Amino acid sequence: MSISTQLAPRDTGGVPFQCPMLTPSNYTTWAIKMEAIMDAQGVWEAVEPAAGVAVDEKKNKIARAFIFQAVPEDILLQIAKKKKAQEVWETLKVRYLGADRVQKARLQTLKSEFEVLHMKEGETIDEFAGKLSGLVTKFNSLGSTIEDATLGKKLLDSVPDKIFQLVASIEQYSDLDTMPFEEAIGRLKAFEERIRTRSTNADNSRQLLLNQTDWQGKKKGGFKIYPSSKLSRKFRDQQKLTRLVFRSSNACSSEFEKSFYLHALSE
Repeated sequence: MSISTQLAPRDTGGVPFQCPMLTPSNYTTWAIKMEAIMDAQGVWEAVEPAAGVAVDEKKNKIARAFIFQAVPEDILLQIAKKKKAQEVWETLKVRYLGADRVQKARLQTLKSEFEVLHMKEGETIDEFAGKLSGLVTKFNSLGSTIEDATLGKKLLDSVPDKIFQLVASIEQYSDLDTMPFEEAIGRLKAFEERIRTRSTNADNSRQLLLNQTDWQGKKKGGFKIYPSSKLSRKFRDQQKLTRLVFRSSNACSSEFEKSFYLHALSE
């Protein structure tokens, strides 16, 4: 269970920030939140000072105090002797992320994971985009980044065959080097929704036609099969409409049509 420490910020009406407590598994998100809080307090420069710029001692003490209040006691005892906020921060970073060579190994693992990642059967655009965003966060935590163009291309290359035609259209008429990742997601989601709607309509049409078959074919003695020459003009017209609907929605095969034609009729 994580514990948050409330710290009242300066010049914000006394509304407290929630300082997250560091745990063995939350370093990445903890570091993001702590950086945002210290930046809002105007003391982040003590943790990451600009090259050649001396750190203000007061800001250093405030930043150090922020970090001390957001770590558990056992970790605090290990870093208490460090007087610079920058040293404290780097110590925690190495402890939880590892030394440079370890980070490089992790980066390589992430790159491999990124390369082999593809959409699974039944996975939505939102779900897959969430996986990509999660990898981006991991890359960022190790000091690396993934460009929007790379993310967009990965997204388009990973979609299932059913929307490949849309991908080809996007690649032909859009500049993938400048297309934001969120725009690529939006275009694919819109098409995904159209496919879902069309599939629902096709299912509804199929059920309606099967219901009509049941109504037309029911009789006391069961179904009777008549040659097409004895069909009424009205039902022949209905049969033509049935075939047209099935073909337009791709809802049945030719074998199904033949079966439907023979068994759907009654006296």
